[in-house]
Amino acid sequence: MALTLLRHTTPDVAPGTCYGRSDLALATSFAEEAEIVLSGLPHIDRIVTSPLSRCAQLAEFVGKRSGVEVGQDDRLVEMDFGRWEMQAWGDLPRHELDAWASDFLHARPHEGESVAMLTARTQDAMTEFNQKDSHTLVVTHAGVIKAVFAALGGDHHYRSSVAFGGLITLLEHSGKPDAT
Repeated sequence: MALTLLRHTTPDVAPGTCYGRSDLALATSFAEEAEIVLSGLPHIDRIVTSPLSRCAQLAEFVGKRSGVEVGQDDRLVEMDFGRWEMQAWGDLPRHELDAWASDFLHARPHEGESVAMLTARTQDAMTEFNQKDSHTLVVTHAGVIKAVFAALGGDHHYRSSVAFGGLITLLEHSGKPDAT
């Protein structure tokens, strides 16, 4: 069993914008980025994607080119940033950012989803995918990928980053996933 986690390609949004569940179009560089993604993918047996179009479009591209059917799973959507959605990070109220930083896992000053909520639904999905006897490609978002790693080894993984179109493969050995 293996899981490959793939972040969507570059969205069409101004740099420095807080977005999560907002359904964004992809940048005009999509075709070029998607070809690069495709060239770096291992053999896959199954594709599951976030329903947001920035992931679904990439998943459909990969599915058509690889002959693999695409399924959607709502648990793979990005974190809901509530009132912060589509606001510039620099314009968010400082006291709300401070509240989030002081209780990163549980605070919800934006009235959206907490990081703990994101991690729980992500872990639930990965447990289900982990039971399959195949190599599954999960097309999703940076927050979901970070949540997978946090579930494997602590919240410090939320400080990591995954490039647009970046992928990470997890292999199962003796019941314990290892990142490769």
